[in-house]
Parts: sequence; structure tokens; C-alpha cells
Amino acid sequence: MIVVESEKERLGRNIKSFREARNMSQSQLAERLWIDRSSLSGYEIGKRTPDIYMLCRIADELELSLDVLVGRREAEDCSL
Repeated sequence: MIVVESEKERLGRNIKSFREARNMSQSQLAERLWIDRSSLSGYEIGKRTPDIYMLCRIADELELSLDVLVGRREAEDCSL
């Protein structure tokens, strides 16, 4: 059985993995983004999709390009 990951799920997985690579909790990142932790959780599990402005803020806080965050390009630093 082939399971196809949706774009929302891939984005959420990326947000979570890059956040964890920076040793940040959901609460810490949510606070820096000025959003509720539950909103960030919704992004990470693929239930919600951040708008382009929030995507840019998330990428900035995680020190990533938007292309890397959304999975259009691989992170250059393999430790991420």
C-alpha cells in the first residue's frame, strides 16, 4: 500500500523537524510568532495551513529560506 503525503502534511513535518533541530518547543516558537501553541500544533499535524505571511515569519524564526521550509529545496546544512 502506497501512502501519499499531502502538501499540508509535508509542510507540517518540515516545521516540526526544523523546530526540533533548533531545540525549540512548540510553546517557544509559538511565542516568538505571536500565535497560540494550538495554532502551531495545527500547522505541524497538517490540520491547518499558515498563510504566506505566517510562512515567512516561521521561516525567519527557524532561519530558513521559504523554499526549504515548504520542501521545494533541500537544506544546505545536513545537520538540520
